[in-house]
Amino acid sequence: MNITVIGMGYVGLANAVLLAQNHNVKAFDIDPDKISALKNKKSPIHDNELSSFLKKKKLRLIPTNNKIEAYKDSDLVIVATPTNYDEITNCFDTSIVEMVIKESMEICPHAEILIKSTVPVGFTNEINNKFGTSKIIFSPEFLREGNALRDNLHPTRIIIGSKSPKAKQIGEIFREAALKKDVKILYTSSTEAEAIKLFSNTFLALRVSFFNELDSYAETNSLNSREIIEGVGLDPRIGMHYNNPSFGYGGYCLPKDTKQLKANYKDVPNAIINAIVDANSTRKDFIADQIIMRNPKIVGVYRLVMKASSDNYRSSSIQGIMKRIKAKGIEVIVFEPSLKDKLFYRSKVVNNFDEFISSSDLIITNRNYEELTPYSNKVYTRDLFGKD
Repeated sequence: MNITVIGMGYVGLANAVLLAQNHNVKAFDIDPDKISALKNKKSPIHDNELSSFLKKKKLRLIPTNNKIEAYKDSDLVIVATPTNYDEITNCFDTSIVEMVIKESMEICPHAEILIKSTVPVGFTNEINNKFGTSKIIFSPEFLREGNALRDNLHPTRIIIGSKSPKAKQIGEIFREAALKKDVKILYTSSTEAEAIKLFSNTFLALRVSFFNELDSYAETNSLNSREIIEGVGLDPRIGMHYNNPSFGYGGYCLPKDTKQLKANYKDVPNAIINAIVDANSTRKDFIADQIIMRNPKIVGVYRLVMKASSDNYRSSSIQGIMKRIKAKGIEVIVFEPSLKDKLFYRSKVVNNFDEFISSSDLIITNRNYEELTPYSNKVYTRDLFGKD
C-alpha cells in the first residue's frame, strides 16, 4: 500500500517506521528539522529502537514537508497530530485533526483515513457525518514514550474502530508489521474504540494515584513504603508492575485523557473518575509540602523529563512541584541537558553538573539517577524501585 502518516511525534513516527518495513510510507511534518533528521536516517525524538531501525533497516520511508507530495497517490492516510486538552471548553482541541482530514479528502479523496490522535468519544462518527463519508476510522494507540516503536512491534492489542472489510485489511497490515505473533485484534465501533483509549489511560492514572497515595500515607506515618508496596503487589491479582511512586502522573497522555473522560462524565453519576484527576493535584501538594518542610533556600530540579528513557517533559509532574514551591518564595534552579535556554519558566538553567550540585541545598528528582548517588544526603525523590 501507499501510506501517508501526518505528524512525526511519538505516535506518527513509530507508525511510519513500523509500516515502512512492508509498505511505501510518506512521513509528513511541518517541522523542517524533523524531516531533515529523518532524511539523514536519524530519529528526531529519543527512542533507541526507532534510532536503530532508521539506521540499520531497509525501510520504504520517504520523509517530506511538501503537503501535495505527501498525500499524492495515498491509499491510507494516518492522522497522528496533537490534540491538546482545552481547559476552557473541557474538550480536546481537534482542529488540526479536522484540518488534516479536510486536506486529505481534497487531495486524495479515494484514501481511507485512520485517526491515531486521541479524540473525544463520539468524534469519529461526528466527523464522518460532517464530511458525508464512512471512510474515517479511529484506532487508539498505546505507546510509552521512549519505547514507541518497541510497543508497536510488540503490541498488547490492536484495536480498530470499524468492522468493515477495509478496516480488517488495515488491522492485518499492523499485525503483519509486528514482531509479536498472535496479536489480538479487536474490531469495534469507532465510539467504543475512542472510549477504550480514554478508559485505558485513566485506569493507568488510577493505578499511579493509588500507589502515590499509599506512599503519602507511609511517609506521613514514618512507615517503609517499599515494604508495604511489595507486600501488596505479591497478590497476583494486583501484581508488582506499575507501582513505583512518583511526584504524580504526567506526560502527554494521562493528564489530558483523564480530564477528557471526567468531562464526558458530566451527566453520568461517578465518584472514581473525578477523584483520579483530583488525586494528582493532591499528590503534588503533598510532595511540595514535604520539600517546603525541609526549609531549603535553593532547590535544584534534576531533569524535567518524566522518565529516564524519554526526552519529553511536556506536562511532567515535577513542573507542578516547581510552581508550588516557587509560590512559597523558594528559589529553583534546573538541570536539564536538553534545554538550550538559560531560563525555564523564570528558573535558572544550570547545566554544569558540579555547579548545579554545589548550588542546591536540596535536589529533587522524579526518577533517581546513578549520578546522584554520591549526593543522596540532599536528594529528595519518591522513586523506590529504580524503574518507571
